Amino acid sequence: MDTGAEKLKVLFLCTGNSCRSQMAEGWTRHLKGDVIAAYSAGVEPHGMNLRAVKVMAEAAVDISGQASKHIDTLQGIEFDYVITLCDQANESCPFFPGKTRRLHKGLTIHPSWRPAVPPKKRPCSITASSRRNQGICGKTS
Repeated sequence: MDTGAEKLKVLFLCTGNSCRSQMAEGWTRHLKGDVIAAYSAGVEPHGMNLRAVKVMAEAAVDISGQASKHIDTLQGIEFDYVITLCDQANESCPFFPGKTRRLHKGLTIHPSWRPAVPPKKRPCSITASSRRNQGICGKTS
């Protein structure tokens, strides 16, 4: 049944599009996929974080089919909201013309999730208990 209503388009943006933004996209699709078209991207994509995939699977949310991508691959989509999830993405977030509203919901990086990469090249990570995904769930309620 087509109600004619278009889904709200929301982009979750992080530096690497490897963890936080992927999890936010997954949770949004899982919880509100009927009314929100969720997307995620990064300003410097790093590939999927396997810990994020595992933690989400433990919560019965499958993000294994999602892929890390650059923000430029989503050109042409008129987002209703762009939500940056880390300071670097917030500072380097491109301009979105038209009706797009930008929000910043920075999540703290937990040291155990940081890869062995120099700080300037370090991808965003997440503060999460593998049992409850607290880094995302605590910020989106």
